[in-house]
Amino acid sequence: MNKNAGLWIDHREAVIVFAAMGADTTEETKKVQSDMEKNSRYSGRAASEGVAEDQRDRQYATHLDQYFDEVITQLHDATAILIFGPGEAKGEFKKRLEHKRMGERIVGVETTDKMTDNQIAAKVREHYKK
Repeated sequence: MNKNAGLWIDHREAVIVFAAMGADTTEETKKVQSDMEKNSRYSGRAASEGVAEDQRDRQYATHLDQYFDEVITQLHDATAILIFGPGEAKGEFKKRLEHKRMGERIVGVETTDKMTDNQIAAKVREHYKK
């Protein structure tokens, strides 16, 4: 049985909906929290503060990779993955999936606004109904 997944993702949260199609049309939803926000950048900082900022950027990138890897762990059994959401996270996540050699499972990447869990589930059902 195919295990189709839809993923709404931004830098703070990922909502994963598994929609098993066929005789058993069950649905399962999982959430993964990032638990970290990027610090705002301010222009006009002293040069010595640039090193600290670079360190924060590296820490953020490392945390983002860990967050994406946790999402990938949840998607391990998916045979098809639809990625959608606002902002840059969906594209960054797509690259991470490709890096993990799971890029062939991606069936689409779409830009959407913030959505409720019910809207996310409906979008995933509609996509895989086609």
